[in-house]
Amino acid sequence: MAAPVLFSAQGIQLSSHADFARDILDGLTRAGQKELPSKYLYDELGSALFEAICLLPEYGLNRAGGRLMQRYAEALVRRLPLPVVVAELGSGNGTNTRWLLEALARREAVHYFPIDISSLALSRCWQELGRIDSVSLVGLERAYLDGLVEVAARRRPGECLLVLFLGSTIGNFDRPAGEAFLTHVRQILQPGDLLLLATDLEKPVPQLLQAYDDPTGVTAAFNLNLLARINRELDADFDLVKFRHAVRWNDEERRIEMHLHSQTAHRVNIRGAGCQVAFERFETIWTESSHKYNTAEVIELARRTGYSCDAQWMDHEWPFAHSLFVAGGPAEC
Repeated sequence: MAAPVLFSAQGIQLSSHADFARDILDGLTRAGQKELPSKYLYDELGSALFEAICLLPEYGLNRAGGRLMQRYAEALVRRLPLPVVVAELGSGNGTNTRWLLEALARREAVHYFPIDISSLALSRCWQELGRIDSVSLVGLERAYLDGLVEVAARRRPGECLLVLFLGSTIGNFDRPAGEAFLTHVRQILQPGDLLLLATDLEKPVPQLLQAYDDPTGVTAAFNLNLLARINRELDADFDLVKFRHAVRWNDEERRIEMHLHSQTAHRVNIRGAGCQVAFERFETIWTESSHKYNTAEVIELARRTGYSCDAQWMDHEWPFAHSLFVAGGPAEC
């Protein structure tokens, strides 16, 4: 079996350290709430910790997505025009995508493009999916939209493009930003192309809080690793003992928020970003959001961003939805 095919733009990689430093500086020196982009949680260690989170009994989101794929992959494939090219935004290790690729491969050879900013995630995706018969896998180490533009440029005349945006990653965007992102995706697609969007649905708040603050402390380690990453890559001196993982439910925005809570007033030097940051006691760094949706809201989101909603499949054990959007057309579901 051939080695995995992985394209990584060296120009992008060379500038990523500067981008990281700039984003850390901007986020930690802004007035009011300190905030860091959630994408930086996913270095190699962070990606491994997230895989562990997906195994926790309290965190049912990933298993819900897997159940939906297992149950409805064939029904989804029957709705797809052929031939089809599959691009997955933020593929991670691709475990839940296996059901769909196997169902597609029973009909025709499949070109699958996982897109992720983590080289480790793409390597694990290859290990998980790279040996499926009749599936050609080409990994792209890119930001979502950059990777999707490249996939769209590679497809042949007559091929339909199916974009997978699974894991409820759309929930990490503020709602206006999520809507803008889906609009940008639509601008890359041709009429008739498809988007399979996963959304985590509303559920009891105590259940959500436990899912993002598990008693074994894996999610806390995942969150705190962001500070350790800044120490490693930007020559900073964060003392992780001075911070703790904290989770909040924002009722107005209907989202879970993850924070890093400073336990004492102190200063941190971040030499790679050329700054010193002061923290007050009880001040927080906001590191991630996870917005929760309802099914009617998702259908309306399709309409506003240039799609129609062709189908929805729901898991009721852990309320979760996969919605199939078609580029262009009225919103009916």
